[in-house]
Amino acid sequence: MKKLILSIAVVIAVLVGCKSSTSSNVKKLTIAFEAKSNSKVSGTATFVEKNGKVTFVATLSGLQPGVHAIHIHEKSDCSAADGSSAGGHWNPTFKNHGKWGVGEYHKGDIGNFTADAKGNGSITLTTDEWNMGSGDQTKDILGKGLIVHQGADDFTSQPSGNAGARVACSAIIK
Repeated sequence: MKKLILSIAVVIAVLVGCKSSTSSNVKKLTIAFEAKSNSKVSGTATFVEKNGKVTFVATLSGLQPGVHAIHIHEKSDCSAADGSSAGGHWNPTFKNHGKWGVGEYHKGDIGNFTADAKGNGSITLTTDEWNMGSGDQTKDILGKGLIVHQGADDFTSQPSGNAGARVACSAIIK
């Protein structure tokens, strides 16, 4: 009987340990955008880190219909009316600006998304090139800014893709 109770206790301890380690390996952060450059843009972005990958989802409204760029910028400072306080694109590996996953690109070069006729749009990206809170200067997105631009990224103009005014900003902070 003692062996059975001990075996059950061991199984419970293992199961509890597995459950807590799984939940502690998931990090989630949701941030809200603030309008910039006299726009009416609003929305949220969510970052979920699990199993060494970060999934990013941004949902926005109040945009002009059409294609818009979104990038991670150097600073978590959205204080300037035009969003310029967020600095340039986050580029910790000193690459040329480009299209995510094709040739050279900044770690902050997320890409373009389309706003519908009502000004609503969203974008999703999953990557192992980011993390949240590791302190690794080449991967850690905490302490950066997230910027939505008025126009599309052309993926070639240096250093930022000629995407136009910054119409929304959010700090990537806990």
